[in-house]
Amino acid sequence: MTGTSATPDGDLLQRRDRAFGRGAKLFYDEPLHLVGGEGASLFDKQGRRYVDMYNNVPCVGHAHPRIVEAMARQQATLNTHSRYLSEPAIALAERLTALQRVTESGVFSCSGTEAIEIALRMAQLATGQHGIVCTNHTYHGNNTVVGALTNLPAGDTRHLHIRSIPFPETLRPLAPGEGLADAYVARLKAAIEELKSTGQGFAALILCPIFANEGLPDIPATFMAKAAALVSAEGGLIIADEVQAGYGRTGTWWGYDEVGLTPDIVVTGKPMGAGLPLAATCAKREVVEQFRAETRYFNTFAASPLQGAVGLAVLDVIEEEGLVEHSRTLGGELQDCLKQRLGNTPGLIDVRGKGLFLAAEFVDADGNPDAAHAFSLVCALRREGFLTSVDGAFNNCVKIRPPLVLPRADALAFLDAFDRVTHA
Repeated sequence: MTGTSATPDGDLLQRRDRAFGRGAKLFYDEPLHLVGGEGASLFDKQGRRYVDMYNNVPCVGHAHPRIVEAMARQQATLNTHSRYLSEPAIALAERLTALQRVTESGVFSCSGTEAIEIALRMAQLATGQHGIVCTNHTYHGNNTVVGALTNLPAGDTRHLHIRSIPFPETLRPLAPGEGLADAYVARLKAAIEELKSTGQGFAALILCPIFANEGLPDIPATFMAKAAALVSAEGGLIIADEVQAGYGRTGTWWGYDEVGLTPDIVVTGKPMGAGLPLAATCAKREVVEQFRAETRYFNTFAASPLQGAVGLAVLDVIEEEGLVEHSRTLGGELQDCLKQRLGNTPGLIDVRGKGLFLAAEFVDADGNPDAAHAFSLVCALRREGFLTSVDGAFNNCVKIRPPLVLPRADALAFLDAFDRVTHA
C-alpha cells in the first residue's frame, strides 16, 4: 500500500472552486479524487485502493448490497412525504426506540443539525425554560441555532441562552486530586445558576456521551452520574448526541450505555441511512407529542417510505453481521496495540478510544499540543493508503473511525503504516 498517488486533475479542482465557491473544505495536503468504494475500501481514479479509517456514514461499509437493494427497491416502489401511512417509516421508529430503551417516540429529519435543533426545541418546550449548557469544544451541527454551540469558550456570554463548561477530561484536568469530577460538576452548577439569573432558566445539558469532537477524553469516573443528578434536580433534560457515538461505534449500541448515562432525548444521524440522509430525535412519548402539538413540525423528506426501508436495512445488517461485537473486539485490539507504542513513538502522549473510534494524541518536545505534526501524520498515512483525519480540542489527535466492517487484516496493516509514518 505504499507509494504516492497522482494529484487530482487541476482542472477538476478549478471547476470545484467555481462550482462550490473557493474555500469549500478538502482533506489532506494533496486533494484525493475518489471514484468508488466497497466495504472498508475506497478507490481513486487511478484504481488505487485506500483503507477507509475515517467515515462513519457508511457504517456497514461502502456500497453494501443490502442497503443498495433496499434503497433501489423502495424508490422503485413508492416514496412520498410523511402525510400518508407508511409501514417502513413506522417500523423504523418502533425498532429504533426499542433499541434505545429510554425513548418511546421519534421525529425523523434528514441531518444531525436538524435533529439537534429539534432536540433543543423539544427540551425547551418540555421544561418551559430556554437555557442550554454545552461543552466548550463541541460540535453538534452548523445552522445558526445549533452552530452557536460550536467551540463556545467557557464564560462566553455572546448568546444569552447558552453557556458552555470545560469538557471533562483527565489528561489536562481542571483540578488535581480525587475531586476532579466534582470540579467539573461545579462548573455545570455555575452555568445553570448563571442562566437562571439572566431569566433564561435551564432547559437542557447537551453532550456527545463520548465527547467525540473533544478528542474522546478519558472522563472522570463519577462525572456522568453526578452531572445527571444535578441536571435532574435543576429540572433540566439531558440530550445525548449519538450521531457519532451511536449505532455500535463504541462496541455498544449507544455511547450513553458505554459511559453509564441515561438521557432524556437521544439524537441519531449519520450512520442511520448509510449514505441516505436520515436522522432522528427520540424521547418519551409525552415529550415528543408536546413538541408536535406546539410546533406542527413537518419535514418534506423525513419519515418517508425510503428512509424507513433503508434505515431498517441498516439495523438488519448491523445485527445479522454482528457489527457491534466486531466493533468492540477489533476496536479493543487496535487500541491495545496503539497503547503499546506509547513511550517509543515520537510525540505520542496518549491513546484513547471506545470500540472502533480511537484518538492518538501528539505533543511537541515541550509537551504542547502539536496540531501541525498530527496533520502531517494524517497526510503521510494517506500516502500509505489509509484515510484518517485530525480531531480534538487542539486538532492534535489522529482520528480513527472506520466503517464497522473494517477487516482485522486492514487494522493490522494500519498499525504497520502508523509505525512507518511516526518514525519517518
